[in-house]
This record gives sequence, structure tokens and C-alpha cells, in this order.
Amino acid sequence: MTAFAGLHRAGEPLLLPCAWDHASARALAAQGFGAIGTTSLGVAAAAGLPDGASATRDLTLQLALALGSEPFLLSVDAEDGFSDDPDEVAQFARQLAAVGAVGINLEDRLGPADRHAAKIAAVKSAVPGLFVNARTDTYWLGDGEGTPDRLDAYRRAGADGLFVPGLTDPRTIAAVAGRFDVPLNVLYTPDGPSLPHLADLGVRRVSLGSLLYRRALGAALETVADIRSGRTPRGAAPAYADVLALSGDGPAG
Repeated sequence: MTAFAGLHRAGEPLLLPCAWDHASARALAAQGFGAIGTTSLGVAAAAGLPDGASATRDLTLQLALALGSEPFLLSVDAEDGFSDDPDEVAQFARQLAAVGAVGINLEDRLGPADRHAAKIAAVKSAVPGLFVNARTDTYWLGDGEGTPDRLDAYRRAGADGLFVPGLTDPRTIAAVAGRFDVPLNVLYTPDGPSLPHLADLGVRRVSLGSLLYRRALGAALETVADIRSGRTPRGAAPAYADVLALSGDGPAG
């Protein structure tokens, strides 16, 4: 078992915050997070590119290169692998592993399940030690239909974890978590079950996705609205020197 796989514990799920650049990742590491993911939306939006359109392959690899040698475990959101060709997805996974990533998140976008399974199998064959978190969008983009069959196919293909964003019903979460012998990952939502509740339901990984990026944008808008209205801005802001230190060569913690 790899160190990253070992963090997916029953009763104590891995809370995985997701960064969109070097500074956000190091700031999260400084808060004690030993594993950090990336958010494809944050990476894409920060560069003025669409999410989920295979437009950020190079940017994603550049970010992995910047973060892979940091003193935390890095899992990369690679959308659908940036290709429909399993061999090309496997080559991208090799590049991620070569720069220090320990995990990859691959989404099916409700495309053919056999094609996604082929990508998973190709990645596991090329980089056996890379933790493959196989995501299905049955709840994110649909009504949940076909979820068990897709997850069964992805597990048989070698997925190390299964990710079902949009799944929030406690009874369904518990049923899915109990069905498989690999960790279930769900996406945290403020109006969904709390982290302790998710742990009780059998979830072993809770991703924050783009939430931190979107909250950061929201805080920026609230701050400028306060200033424009003559109010003192609410909330905390790191000092200039603290942010500058995030770009240095020293340890993030």
C-alpha cells in the first residue's frame, strides 16, 4: 500500500483540499494538510480557459511539475485524461508520476463506460503505483442511473478509488460505500452531510473540488463591495510577506 492509499481510512476519511496554483497549495500545506489535490476548474478559470474541454493539459502538467517536489502528497485532477485514447492518457499519467504526483483523478463525463475503463487499465499498466481515482458523473450530470454498473467496470479495470460527485443522499452513500472493496470518494457540499457524518457512512475520501477557489473569488467580491460601500472589509487576509513566502524555496509548513 502506498502512503497516499493509506490515508483513505475507514472512520477517518482523507479530507482533500484542492489547489489551483503554487501559492494556494503551499498555503494549504502550511495548515497541516499532508495531501493536496488540484481543481481543474480553478486551473482553467485562472488561465481564462474552459473546464472539462481538454484545454488545460499543459497547464495541469506545469502545475504538477511545480508541486510534485513539495513536501506533501499530490493528486492531480486530469479531467478525462485529456484524450479519448487510453495510450495517450497513460502517457500523461507517466508524466505526472515522473514529476512526483502520487494520484490522478479521471472523470467519465457520462461517455462510454468501456472507454473509461480502458483508460484506467492503461494507466494502471503504465504506472502501477499511481492511485487512480475513477470518477463517474452519473449524479453530477445525470440522475444517478447506471452508477453501480459503471463503478463495477472501473473497479474491475483496476481503479484504486471510486469518486461520485453530486452524491449527497446518506442512504445511497452508505450503500455505495459498502458495495466496493476500494475507497469511496464524495464531493463535499455545504448543504450535504458533514465530514463526521460522511465518515460514519463509510466514505474514505472527501474532496473539496473547486469549492476553495470559488470561495476565494467570493471573498474577493465581498471585499471590494465592502470597500466601495465605505465599510471595513470583513474576513482575514494573509500579510504581503506571508504570501511572498509561499513562493520561496523553503518548506511550505
